[in-house]
Amino acid sequence: MALRDYEALTFDCYGTLIDWETGLYEALTPLLLRAGKDMPKDAALAAFAERESAQQAATPDMIYADLLTEVHRQLAEAWGVAPDAAEDARFGASVGDWPAFPDTVQALRYLKQHYKLVILSNVDRTSFAASNTRLGVTFDAIYTAQDIGSYKPDPRNFAYLIARLAEQGIGKEKILHTAQSLFHDHVPANAVGLASAWIDRRHDAPGWGATAPVSEPVRYDYRFTSLEGLAEAHRAGG
Repeated sequence: MALRDYEALTFDCYGTLIDWETGLYEALTPLLLRAGKDMPKDAALAAFAERESAQQAATPDMIYADLLTEVHRQLAEAWGVAPDAAEDARFGASVGDWPAFPDTVQALRYLKQHYKLVILSNVDRTSFAASNTRLGVTFDAIYTAQDIGSYKPDPRNFAYLIARLAEQGIGKEKILHTAQSLFHDHVPANAVGLASAWIDRRHDAPGWGATAPVSEPVRYDYRFTSLEGLAEAHRAGG
């Protein structure tokens, strides 16, 4: 299908629209300084990713802000730092401070003219509301892990998305799932039959950053290195 044949773009937010790696690393900096860690950014993010994905699998109904708080506590313990509950909580509440990518707002405003825009995010409603003010558009629907009771890549999140959009008359063949994370989004989206567009924000960086690695083959229907790239492809005819 051409880009113009889809009716809804369903978005991962963090890593795709919001620069969560910059936000995470800045929020982790006080802990790294206390630990005396001269740790490269990608190494710190990989340590976070390992614990985040494990905690999401272990406690799928935990509110994301609380989950971040717990992951921060685990990192402090792993790095030999004395516990600080207030610092853990500040990290858990940091989502609203994470910046949007420079191209996000302009691209979303263009795409809003042509598609329904839907969020499928691994955060809680309060955390997403804090980020939403940075995104410059009103989304047609917002589905969070808090609403669903599980975290991507759990297939329940995508089943929930497909069912809710079907209630609005949008079949899954008209949905293009748009995301950066292969682990959280593309593998499970394709498993349930959704087309996907990879926004490869890490195209110029090694490793997996703040997402868990993927060992299996991954299929996606489109690849762009920015959200503006998707918008430009639509302008060019899709």
